Amino acid sequence: MPAKLLIVDVAALGYDLLRRNDALELDSLRFRPAETVYPAVTCTAQGSFRTASGPGEHGMIANGLYHRQLRKPMFWEQSSALVTGRRIWQRFAERGNRTAMLFWQQSLGEQVDFVLSPAPIHKHHGGIIMDCYSQPGDLYRRLCKKLGKKFPLHRYWGPMASAKVGDWIAAATAEIMAAPDLTPELVMTYLPSLDYDLQRHGPAGSKASAALAKTREQLNLLLQAARQHEYEVVIFGDYAIAPTNGPAVYPNRTLAEAGLFQVRTIAGMQYPDFHTSRAFAVVDHEIAHVYVPNPADVARVQAVLAGVDGVESVLTRQTAGFDHPHTGELIIQAAEGRWLAYPWWTQPKNAPDYARHIDIHNKPGYDPCELFLQILPPGVSQDTAKISGSHGRANGPGRQIAWASTITLSHEPANLIELAAEVQTWLEGV
Repeated sequence: MPAKLLIVDVAALGYDLLRRNDALELDSLRFRPAETVYPAVTCTAQGSFRTASGPGEHGMIANGLYHRQLRKPMFWEQSSALVTGRRIWQRFAERGNRTAMLFWQQSLGEQVDFVLSPAPIHKHHGGIIMDCYSQPGDLYRRLCKKLGKKFPLHRYWGPMASAKVGDWIAAATAEIMAAPDLTPELVMTYLPSLDYDLQRHGPAGSKASAALAKTREQLNLLLQAARQHEYEVVIFGDYAIAPTNGPAVYPNRTLAEAGLFQVRTIAGMQYPDFHTSRAFAVVDHEIAHVYVPNPADVARVQAVLAGVDGVESVLTRQTAGFDHPHTGELIIQAAEGRWLAYPWWTQPKNAPDYARHIDIHNKPGYDPCELFLQILPPGVSQDTAKISGSHGRANGPGRQIAWASTITLSHEPANLIELAAEVQTWLEGV
């Protein structure tokens, strides 16, 4: 039989989380620590793993990119063309092996045989059609019929986000591995639900332990399927959640107070004007890319932001270590225990309409407050004090990810990119 491999990316699978919960062993696997990539966020980590390269090469420098020609930041866009570079499975696929990519970011249009990714349809007059994009086109419908239920999109993100989404993905992955007419030789899947309660409640305590226990159930289901259908296994975390112990940091408010960030006021609501702003921050958990159109303004912007409480460093793209056209002219890193929030307004009445809703594509920054509901006014919370865990930094206590493997590696990888390179070597050698 041809060699087969299951790769599982588990969001927020940190080594210290496992160690604190006496969970370093799972079935016959033992988890080991490694460094992650910087910034330690989903799209950057997945882009680095699939190319065995850093963000300065593959271009996914955050979960959201600022498109300079459009003058528009766009988060969670799914085109595989956003990730540049040779894939670690390319030679494996060229030999006729089939590949599946399930629920990875930037997977649409990827050169694989099977794709599954959330793709809801937003109706013009309100409402949403819950759906998933799949290749081949009937794959999602087939899985829904087999599992007896549709993918629970309302559990994927927002106040109702829960482990139910990971349950569905694990079950769907196992079905694809088992189906006689599918059984791809390489399966890459993603379990996203561990980090929901770690962001809500922090990485320590009973909520975190319960979330980890549920994720271990999902992994056990996948390990059982892998054993039954003769797959080797690689499991890795993309980042580790760290506790927040101070107020959120608002770099765009600082830039607005300095006259560098501009807004348009419409019906009392303040919307960003990226066409005239001299600087603005596209925030992503504990890091932010600051875009400064005029090079003459960079030194001033850096000085303004460097004095903000909760900001540890303001780096240039060169000193940050990933000089790519997508990268901001400056990169902010929050201090340990702090995180960066996107709002620029100071009065609730001035908040743009999307601030009160789950709107992951239009908000010019990641908003973890979408994990909470507020009653009055109805909508998602705008209370940043609710957030108890964050990520993005790749250094400091508790930042190592966990990984485990049934395949033989030439050496123990020190970081995520080395692990990806080891997997590529294995794929090319079988």
